[in-house]
Amino acid sequence: MPSKPVVWITRALSANTLERARTHYEVIFDPADEPATADTIIARSAEVDAMIPCHSEVFSADVVARLSPRLRIIANHSVGVDHCDLQALKARGIVVTNTPDVLSDATAEIAMLLLLGAARRASEGDALVRSGQWTSWSPSFMVGRQVTGKRLGIIGMGKVGQVMARRARGFDMEVHYHNRHRLSTHDEQGATYHASIESLLPRSEFLSLHCPATAQTTGLMNSRTLAQLPDRAILINTARGALVDEQALLDAIDSGHLAAAGLDCFTTEPGGNPAFAAHRNIFMLPHIGSATFETRDAMGFRALDNLDAFFAGKVPGDQLV
Repeated sequence: MPSKPVVWITRALSANTLERARTHYEVIFDPADEPATADTIIARSAEVDAMIPCHSEVFSADVVARLSPRLRIIANHSVGVDHCDLQALKARGIVVTNTPDVLSDATAEIAMLLLLGAARRASEGDALVRSGQWTSWSPSFMVGRQVTGKRLGIIGMGKVGQVMARRARGFDMEVHYHNRHRLSTHDEQGATYHASIESLLPRSEFLSLHCPATAQTTGLMNSRTLAQLPDRAILINTARGALVDEQALLDAIDSGHLAAAGLDCFTTEPGGNPAFAAHRNIFMLPHIGSATFETRDAMGFRALDNLDAFFAGKVPGDQLV
């Protein structure tokens, strides 16, 4: 009987994922749960048939060039694959998959949390109560922006963007969006399509980013595009930090052009941008968009589904290259 394929799981995935993986594979797993360095990735590639990495493991062209021929598939535990040089991996004949669809609800929940928190000054209010500095009240105290009935612009109307639109409609928001392709009438659900972000931005009292980070979208929100938003608009980002020019965002906050921002992702992760901390109208979370028990199980199982298909001689459902 042939031995089981050897799989390296680079980070601490859910207990249910690890249990299932050990049923069908020989699993290498380090409970220390630290991001793998390039040297570690390269060394491990000679010991395993497959890897389940996270966004914290970077497969640059240089790393890919040094991978062992033994490694046959990288089943990412993530939707975004900007940490993978897909062309280099394709050239080496290494299959790459991701985990789409299963984290849409959880990420949209965080996007709505950020939208509400930024609009209603949640981080500022929380700090006041926790520090014991809430000592007075008046009608002018902690006045924020109302969400109900406002216009929401969405850039990237994929699965997460569509769920975000549904959540926003619960607040009677008017949904506008820009996407590479217009959705069907059924999927639009009454949202207004804009063929360009230049058309979308002036209509977006709130703007929520849900597109991938690519060479074309890096720095998408910069001084020029931020200036096209309405005065006192609010920016929400639960996609990738690379989408936003962080200095331009700070400038827009400092000038008062933006009323607030809600951010779950940053150019530097972990850590974020220390300059944001001085701004009470920037509501921040540590990239936890998909961090629910249900979603972590679903992501792990989706990665394993892709491995199961591959080792059964089938094309994985989420194969990218």
